[in-house]
Amino acid sequence: MKKSWRYWHGWNRRSEVKIVFVIPNMTGGGTERVISLFVNEYARRGMDVAIMMFAGDECAYTVDERVELVCVSPQSHGNAWVRLERLKNMRAYFKKNDGCHIFSFCTMGTVFGALAAAGLHCPMLVAERTDPRSSGHDFIRNLAYRRARQLVVQTEESLNYLPSSFRKKAYRLPNPVDETIPRPFEGERTKRVVYLGRLEPEKNPMLLLEAFALFEKIFPEYRLEYYGAGSLEPELRRRAEELHLTSRVAWHGFCRDAKQQIVDAGIFVLPSNYEGISNAMVEALAMGLPVIATDCPIGGAASYIRDGENGLLVPVKDAEKMAEAMKRIAGDPKLAARLSHNAAKLREECPVDKVADRLLEIAGIRK
Repeated sequence: MKKSWRYWHGWNRRSEVKIVFVIPNMTGGGTERVISLFVNEYARRGMDVAIMMFAGDECAYTVDERVELVCVSPQSHGNAWVRLERLKNMRAYFKKNDGCHIFSFCTMGTVFGALAAAGLHCPMLVAERTDPRSSGHDFIRNLAYRRARQLVVQTEESLNYLPSSFRKKAYRLPNPVDETIPRPFEGERTKRVVYLGRLEPEKNPMLLLEAFALFEKIFPEYRLEYYGAGSLEPELRRRAEELHLTSRVAWHGFCRDAKQQIVDAGIFVLPSNYEGISNAMVEALAMGLPVIATDCPIGGAASYIRDGENGLLVPVKDAEKMAEAMKRIAGDPKLAARLSHNAAKLREECPVDKVADRLLEIAGIRK
């Protein structure tokens, strides 16, 4: 099918309520993954649901054919005319679907969505998916959030950071766990330390590389594997060469089947500087991997990990402490087994259907 900047696919049907998720695009990432889980669940129920993308039409996840995919513009790269065209196309779509519920999952989506739907009868729910202190858009975000009927955050710390005027319409919502992810591995785990996520500064994949350089001196049988792509990959490769780790580090890029590839890994590491709640971390826990995560200030990892029980928490930007945690797991099979067993219990706590129900309840949509 030839794609233009105003296209859609999906079943053209009417239902009582239409939900439109707004996101830049559906390239690989935790937020995009969560949206795919929600829309597929709602489509399965026969609900009218759409994904509106405003920075390209890429979609890295499998989306039910009943979900409408709408692309209103390419990436703007700062081009004012592209942004105006984006706003015009969004406005036209919302007018055509006046009364739809807008679920915005990013700050700029909230800004453009609020402008495009001004004067229409389209209630907006806004999901804050990261540490709100790290966005650098406080003024813009707060203006846009005035338009929101509900705000959804991931942790109590995020909720408390919001201005008091917003807290009364804010709710905490956990990440859903996809029941189709691999079951916990039973058997001897491979000697691999794995990373799953974007190779971007806020994720700090360099910290893991530095920690691995310390760790592998004691455990030389382990390899480090990166599953993900991003702007830091060239710098990471150069640093791996400087550390004489070229033969010990593998770069897999974005993989649709990454979870199947890492399920038997010995250690999963989340080295982020800041996070809301990492979807990759949540699914790694649910798959029963021994997990190490940085204890980000907003409390995302600490909301799920009980240090020493179902995972290990380490300080942000501390390669030595991260290396020590890796040594603990690699050197203590009983600890690794206990962390794995307890982590897998998360699988039953946040199933997609339950979290999707809660999102509808917050939005005031009858199930």
